[in-house]
Amino acid sequence: MLIALLVPLALAVLTYSFVLARAGIAARARPMPEAMLVGAIVNFFDTFGISSFAQTTAWMKFRRMVPDRLIPPTMIAGLTPPVMAESIIFLILLGVKVDPVLLFGAAMATFVSGVVGAPLVVRARAWIVQAIVAVGLTLAGIAYVLAIAGKLPAGGTASGLPMGLTIIAIAASFVMGLLANFGVGNYAPSLVMLSLMGMDPHYCFPIMASGASLMGAGSSMRFIKVPEIDLRIVLGLALGGIPAVLVAALIVKKMDVDLLRYVITVVVFYTAVVMARAAIRGHREHRGEGATAPMAAS
Repeated sequence: MLIALLVPLALAVLTYSFVLARAGIAARARPMPEAMLVGAIVNFFDTFGISSFAQTTAWMKFRRMVPDRLIPPTMIAGLTPPVMAESIIFLILLGVKVDPVLLFGAAMATFVSGVVGAPLVVRARAWIVQAIVAVGLTLAGIAYVLAIAGKLPAGGTASGLPMGLTIIAIAASFVMGLLANFGVGNYAPSLVMLSLMGMDPHYCFPIMASGASLMGAGSSMRFIKVPEIDLRIVLGLALGGIPAVLVAALIVKKMDVDLLRYVITVVVFYTAVVMARAAIRGHREHRGEGATAPMAAS
C-alpha cells in the first residue's frame, strides 16, 4: 500500500518538475531571491503543521508581490514541490509504520475531493466556511488542551485506528480536501483529529502531507500555464522550500511526543485565529459589495 502512494507521488514529482522547468526555460525566468527566502521560511514551519498558505499570503499582500487574484495560483504552484518532497520524506521515514488502509484511504480522499470539489463550492461564501472552520478548530484546540491536562483521553501511541474510526478519518479527509478550495489547509485539522483519536502525532504527518501533495500537483499543472503567473516567484518558492523541508522533517521525526503535542496545540489555535481573521475580512468585503451594488445600479 505504501508503494501504491509512493509511485503516483514519484510520477507527480517528475511530471510537475518537467512541466515547471520547461515553463521557466521558455519564459527565461530566474528564481526571485526574495521568493526563495520566503519559500525556505514558510516551508520549514509548514513541515511542523503551521500552514505555509497563511504565511505566504500575508507576505505577498504586505509586499504586493502579485495582484490579490493571483496569490492563490502563484502560491499553490510554488509551494507544491516542497510539499511533494515533504510527503515522500515522511512516507519513507514514518509511512511504513502507519496502517496502510488509513494512510492510502485518507490521502486519496483528500486528493479526490480537492480536485472534484472546486466547481462544487464556487457559489459558496468562503468567509462562511472560514468562520465555521475557525470555531471548529477552537473547540478542537480546547479539547486537545484538556487531553494534555489529563481531563480527556489523549491516546497518542497508535499507528492506526479501529475500522470505525478509520472510516470516519477517511470521510473527514474528504471534507478537508473540499475545504482546501477555500484556502483552509488540511494540516491543523488532521493533526488534532487523528491525535485525539489516539494516534501518535508523528504518524499524522505522512497522512496529511500525501493528500496535500497529490491535490496540489493536479492544480499546479493548470496554474503555471496562466499567462499572468510570475514564474520567478513560483521557482523561488519551490527552490527555497525544498531544502528547508528536508531539514525540518528530520527534526519532526526525532521530536519528543509530548513536545510535539504542545506544538500541535499552538498550530491549531494559530490556524483558528488566521481563519477567523480571513472570515471577518471576507464578511466586510461582502458587505461592502452589497452596499455598492445599489449605487452601481442607480
